[in-house]
Formats: sequence, C-alpha cells, structure tokens
Amino acid sequence: MKKAAFSLTTYRFEKVNIDFTNKTSNEINILFDPSGKFYSKNSSFELTIIFNAFDDKPDSSFINIQCNAIFEFEKGIEFGDIPSYFYRNSIAIIFPYIRAFISTVTLQANIPPIILPTMNLSSLEEPLKNNTVNE
Repeated sequence: MKKAAFSLTTYRFEKVNIDFTNKTSNEINILFDPSGKFYSKNSSFELTIIFNAFDDKPDSSFINIQCNAIFEFEKGIEFGDIPSYFYRNSIAIIFPYIRAFISTVTLQANIPPIILPTMNLSSLEEPLKNNTVNE
C-alpha cells in the first residue's frame, strides 16, 4: 500500500445563520458535525463541517455555520486506501479557518465575538469516518 499524499485545495462557507432571538442565556455550548464525500473519479474528498452554538438545546442554535473544504489526493487512490490519519488531519487543517471565521462574523454582528480556543478535535475522527460516503 502506497502512502496517500493530500492537500487542501479550497474551502468555502456555504451557510451562515446567526439568529440571536434563539439565545436565551449567556451560556454557550458548541457542536461540530463532520461528514465527507470521496470522489474516486478525481481522487478528491469533500469535507463538510457544521458548527452550531447554542445555550441549552442543540436544536435551537443561535449560530449555524457550514464549511465545505476540498482535499485532493494523489491520482489513483481508492476509497479504501484513505489512511485513517487523513480524517483527523483534515479536520485539524480546516479548523483554524472555521475558528477565525466564527470570530470575525460574530465581531461584525456587533456582539461580543465568540473566540473559540485552540481545540483538540481528534474525537471527530470516528464520526467523520462513519459519515463519509464514496461517490
């Protein structure tokens, strides 16, 4: 089995929803929901991470952001050849962009900005693996 080299090609924030009418307290909880699609045709991987900020109920978030990132592998890699470290590392690569975007967009909304700390998101590796499909 050959090593799979990959790189981040592009990323985009597809959905941004801020609705402070749902915010009922100063408490902030956050949730990341990762998923992926592998495209065998061009050896690319689309990572989608949905970020939610909420006070006490995850279904009543006051911030909802969806980020899509495209990673490219060396040509010829198959779905089963994606190394397990890719899932963990792809999230780690895109997280600083998500973190900066959340801070900027909340600051521009003229509210105290939400500044996410540096986080270890390795716990998202398994959910990403489980929520990845081969297109």
